[in-house]
Amino acid sequence: MSDKARIMTLEELKKCMERFHTGDNAELVERAWHFAQEAHKDQKRKSGEPYFVHPAAVASTLAELMMDGATIAAGLLHDCVEDCEGCTLEVIQQNFGPEVAQLVDGVTKLTRLDFTSREEQQAESLRKMILAMSKDIRVVLIKLADRLHNMRTLKFQPADRQVAIARETLDIYAPLAHRLGVYAIKSQLEDLSFMYLHPEEYHDLAKKVGMKRKERERSLQVVVDELRRHIQDMGISFDIDGRPKHFYSIYRKMVLQNIPFDQIYDLIALRVIVDTIPDCYAVLGLVHTLWRQVPNRFKDYISTPKANMYQSLHTTVVGQNGQPFEVQIRTHEMHRLAEYGIAAHWRYKEGKQAGGELDEKLYWLRQILDWQSDTKDAREFIDLLKVDLFADEVFVFTPKGDIINLPKGATPLDFAYRIHSAIGNKCVGAKANGRIVTLDTELQTGDFVEILTSSASKGPSRDWMNIVKTSQAKTKIRQWFKKELKSENIELGRTMLEREAQRNAVPWPTLAKPEYVEPLLRKYAFLDLDDIYSAVGFGALSAASVCARLLEEHRRRERPAPAPQPASTPVQHTEEENEKRQKLASSHGVFLAGEPGMLVRFARCCNPVPGDEIIGYITRGRGVTVHKADCINMIHAEPERMVEVSWNSAAESKFSAGIRIVAYYHEGLLGDLAVLIASMDAPIESVTAKAHKDGTATITLQVQTQSRAQLDKMIRSLQKRADIIEVFRLST
Repeated sequence: MSDKARIMTLEELKKCMERFHTGDNAELVERAWHFAQEAHKDQKRKSGEPYFVHPAAVASTLAELMMDGATIAAGLLHDCVEDCEGCTLEVIQQNFGPEVAQLVDGVTKLTRLDFTSREEQQAESLRKMILAMSKDIRVVLIKLADRLHNMRTLKFQPADRQVAIARETLDIYAPLAHRLGVYAIKSQLEDLSFMYLHPEEYHDLAKKVGMKRKERERSLQVVVDELRRHIQDMGISFDIDGRPKHFYSIYRKMVLQNIPFDQIYDLIALRVIVDTIPDCYAVLGLVHTLWRQVPNRFKDYISTPKANMYQSLHTTVVGQNGQPFEVQIRTHEMHRLAEYGIAAHWRYKEGKQAGGELDEKLYWLRQILDWQSDTKDAREFIDLLKVDLFADEVFVFTPKGDIINLPKGATPLDFAYRIHSAIGNKCVGAKANGRIVTLDTELQTGDFVEILTSSASKGPSRDWMNIVKTSQAKTKIRQWFKKELKSENIELGRTMLEREAQRNAVPWPTLAKPEYVEPLLRKYAFLDLDDIYSAVGFGALSAASVCARLLEEHRRRERPAPAPQPASTPVQHTEEENEKRQKLASSHGVFLAGEPGMLVRFARCCNPVPGDEIIGYITRGRGVTVHKADCINMIHAEPERMVEVSWNSAAESKFSAGIRIVAYYHEGLLGDLAVLIASMDAPIESVTAKAHKDGTATITLQVQTQSRAQLDKMIRSLQKRADIIEVFRLST
């Protein structure tokens, strides 16, 4: 599947389906093709092409994924309900049946979601996508095919939309494709996102890869010829080819390991596909006989498959020229699953689907659904999900030899709760490889883990929430506290909220008014304020997020309306007075309503910069303090002391602003960021940095900037870097 894959004609689509499926699928797809073509006949895409090109491209991708007729038909029809007048879900069901209608309905609901931020809206959207997957995972496969074609045609979007769409693709859709094992889509989404987020790096890398192509091809051909000759001597049936690494994977390796392109040697993986598992291990032995193995670079994903169903043998060896290269060995069935993942399970075998096997492969999805309903805070949900959905894995063994896969960084407590919640709740200690270990020990692949329990245990400790890494463990611990300590949770939650309100300089009773609380009760399906206290107390909701919502509601309802200004004749100033006024305004960058000349300072609580909405506040003995209009410290400000202020566009002042960066830590990170910020004419006033155990770092910068536009541009540039996880402006 190429990133510039040709869109199939109807006849090609039907022929592709005939290779994988039985039954009358062709007739259903043909009707859907003509229906969608007619429904979209007067519509155009931003490229100027007929709109029908898009659903035809989605259907082509789904056919290449070997999907069934209902899914391909839904791919053709997925935009009809949303974009075509008179085409309702009822019309779809009447013409194509309930199965296709349900798939179209699921995709339509996902289409209505707007991934406009990386915070709460995105989290809620992802939650809904996971729920859609639980009802029928084909909905998300259609959405992935839809996103792939949108990425292939992203050049017709405005520049800001290109960056936003590429960012959400890299953050959400590519990891989902990876978790579902659909490598054929995942790799393309990553490379296309990389091209728009880091265009200079992408084209530079493409140029470097292209310059070495002929040299690599010559070396590869020598290796292929030698390996082919020896496998033929063994009498094994096989296919062999070379697979170039995708640009984004090369780029991530360069960034995370801080190595130049010239030191990346395994740019091509040699892939050998055989008929049986014994043949896989036979070829592996041959490879290690022919070439020297690189230590610690052998992975057996056949005996311990990845959670996304991936199976293969991986080894890195050193060729005759001294250059390392990777060899992947798998069966034809493993190869099909490696390329198409969960989609491969919709290929019919003798008219039947492998439903039981599919359910087993989706164990991780059932786990997510088990705990997502207990996680009320959307931001917390997405943070937890990223651990389980997007993380690398370790494989550990039970005392009986069963294999348990856990996210990288998981602890014995995560292991205990994965076995059973009762074992986790009664855990008093753990052994790894026969030795006592602490409960916060990070487990490694190959560890044999034993959990020590006691009936005298009083249950989990609240400190365990800082130890466990998996969402399953966190949810089970919260459930225990919710059930066993409800009254204590209510009191604890009340105290936490009162403390958070005090921190924001607002009395808790002011925020706890019924009219402020009611929207929260509706959102989380709570009965009363005690339910909110309890949820905060046992950790389902954060006190900060609850207070933030209530403060927002308070500001919206209680902010005083500006006093009406009496009509008056504009004051006429002499030329000398105007010159003096301009000079005073320019010195601090703002105009004051009324007579100028008062001392002006900028509030440190919100650090306003040109472009922000601002308001002035007369501070006794200290002149006028300029705040952002939405500054929390202005909620209870005295209206009579507020004065109108505005930015002086002619001023050339510098303003201080705070930025916080969360990034993957690597050597030279601070230096790289300093160079980037310096190139934007924004001197750094101060910097603090802290590295964390999980391989990330938090960096807080105070910079000088001329405007909000300059600050926003700086933040966007930082967000484009692959080693940056999150960037946001500080309000305090």
